[in-house]
Amino acid sequence: MILDVILGEPRVIWSRVTHPAIVMGQMIGWCDKTFNAGDNRRAKGAIVMAVLCIAAYLFGKGIAAVPTAILDVLIIAALLAQKSLVQHVRAVADALRLSVGDGRMAVAMIVGRDTAQMDQSAVARSAIESASENLSDGVIAPAFWFAVGGLPGLLIYKITNTADSMIGYRTPRHADFGWAAARFDDLLNLIPARLTALMIWAVTSRPRAHAIVQEAPRHRSPNAGWPEAAMAHGLDIALSGPRSYEGQMHNFPYVNRDGAHDLTPRDIDRAITVLWKTWGLALLCATITTIF
Repeated sequence: MILDVILGEPRVIWSRVTHPAIVMGQMIGWCDKTFNAGDNRRAKGAIVMAVLCIAAYLFGKGIAAVPTAILDVLIIAALLAQKSLVQHVRAVADALRLSVGDGRMAVAMIVGRDTAQMDQSAVARSAIESASENLSDGVIAPAFWFAVGGLPGLLIYKITNTADSMIGYRTPRHADFGWAAARFDDLLNLIPARLTALMIWAVTSRPRAHAIVQEAPRHRSPNAGWPEAAMAHGLDIALSGPRSYEGQMHNFPYVNRDGAHDLTPRDIDRAITVLWKTWGLALLCATITTIF
């Protein structure tokens, strides 16, 4: 975790060596192109996920068998994303301070929704939501699954999470083929998402545990709602709400509707502070776990 925040994703390394996440993405992309056709796509997708997870497990076991722990540490650090997450979210705040147009372009790099018509509050809200969800997916969940299952556990989580981000959509092409990836990702994030919410709640100054527990299950995602609700109540801002995907407006309910709706780059800065506080608490938990 410390190595990740010191180095992040240094170009001097990844310009010469393919990043593990890129390799995973290439494998999933090949499987999608090769097997996502014809009949029985749901079964094919399930078999693909089973094979990918078995391959990740065997690769992890092979690396773990190497006498030195250096490879383990380097791979783990490469698959954690605290520094890169903070950099991407801060880039939105910096761009939004220049203009709303710059903010839209920056936030379009980290969210999948339509950004062309966003105002300042929508840009800031999108960045904070992405920060909340990716804190769980990119930091807490990988660390949790490494603690539970070692390097094989971490690699199984990462390839599942990557598959979900690539094929786990309810589109005509991926609704069946990506079903197994989406459901397995939901399962693997069940505990980490709630653990992330608990840690955000612990480090923020506005603890409303009952409200988080009430609102998180209303989110369209079974897991993303937990860190998002914790962040919304921790900063006393309204998150989620209506947004557009592929030109179609969706009237999703707000999380913490009574919180502030007019958001600014300063609110993104506050969210980044929560990211670091939560990371610090996670590091403390990891250290205690390692010692005892």
